[in-house]
Amino acid sequence: MNAKSTQPPSSPNSQDIQTAPDTFTNSTCTASAESSVTALSQGTTGYTEPNRTIESLDIHRLAHTIQAEFQTELGASVAGANAVAHRIAIEVSRICAKSDRIQDSGQIESWQMTLARHRIQKCLTYYRLGSRRGRVELHSQLSAMVYRHITHTRTYLGFQGRYNLIEDFLQGFYIEVLKAFRRENNLPAHYSPRTRIELAEYMAFSEQYAKRRINLPARRNQQLIVLRAQGFASRQPPEAAVDMEAAVETGRTEEAEAYGRSPLVQQVREQMVAEVADPTDSVLRDRIIRELIDYLEEQGQSECIDYLILKLQDLSASEIDDILEMSPRQRDYLQQRFKYHVEKFARSHRWQLVHQWLGADLDQNLGMSTQQWDTFLAQLTPEQQQLVQLKKEYATDQAIAKALQCTLKQVHKRWVKVLDLAWQARNDTALSRL
Repeated sequence: MNAKSTQPPSSPNSQDIQTAPDTFTNSTCTASAESSVTALSQGTTGYTEPNRTIESLDIHRLAHTIQAEFQTELGASVAGANAVAHRIAIEVSRICAKSDRIQDSGQIESWQMTLARHRIQKCLTYYRLGSRRGRVELHSQLSAMVYRHITHTRTYLGFQGRYNLIEDFLQGFYIEVLKAFRRENNLPAHYSPRTRIELAEYMAFSEQYAKRRINLPARRNQQLIVLRAQGFASRQPPEAAVDMEAAVETGRTEEAEAYGRSPLVQQVREQMVAEVADPTDSVLRDRIIRELIDYLEEQGQSECIDYLILKLQDLSASEIDDILEMSPRQRDYLQQRFKYHVEKFARSHRWQLVHQWLGADLDQNLGMSTQQWDTFLAQLTPEQQQLVQLKKEYATDQAIAKALQCTLKQVHKRWVKVLDLAWQARNDTALSRL
């Protein structure tokens, strides 16, 4: 894979935001989009840059364009879409005003539309998923992002132990995101999304917020949710929590910049990202990566291999776009294709290895508690229950095929079905707690 030249405008930075479905209430929205626009123009939100001349689309005109795209995609006027469009327009204009890279590019309007369309597509994705499926997808994404960071690196926990910690962590993170959503959009303290499009906007914001990258010493950076999870795992003192809050607001005041450069803060940040490798875990992880790459090569998915290698380097979305010379939409398609093959690899091709690495193999009831496992087994057909029992006894596929009076291919398909049902059972349990 060869690095390629950067061609602006590239994709927006990975600052998607995902928020907690469990915090949704039926309170009404009292702040109008027009008041938000006025606040931005007056500089009361802290987003505008003084002494900056912006040759770009007017916020109202941009909001109208966004609203028109919503109507084109959804086929009708959607309640709440106008306010959502205005909030997207404000955010996009704020990013373009603050970015030296965008200002120097001479393509501000193009950047505005690129950023806006990226947010529109994210919003539409959650809109089409709906409330329940959208929350499952959001919760699943956030859980995957923090899975390896939710415990101290010297502490071993199986799937169930990590799952419980992740649930506790995300409840607090969802509250943080809702507060950030209200603050950054100049909304009242009691605001919660009510309509389907508002809920989609909120979940897309939650994803973006979780992926925001915080600058660290030695020209490194890390996703905000990972830093939060590491702080949760190590039970950071109050000073660390204050530092992470300040990190989100870096560069807004001279005091904030001076605070970020202080030796104590630098030391805390270093400790937050410092990790001690678990040799056993590293061996399993490296083996999975090698076999996943081999699998993708067999499937002729060279672009997915490139994407995997870049993700393993913890590059941001914009950096990946620059290297692969992709638009945000092209990267979204690649992400979906990559996700499909990873799920197929994890549930079918090398399910046992992956589940062992996750601490969720059959000996550990596929990552379920005893009560969840008993409930899960009771929902299976007698044939599926027999299949699970034979797998637990380490029977060969040939022996299982003989016992179930089916072909080897049918054994494989039926077992993949059981793993899918187990995945759904774990997600349903997570959703019931939201």
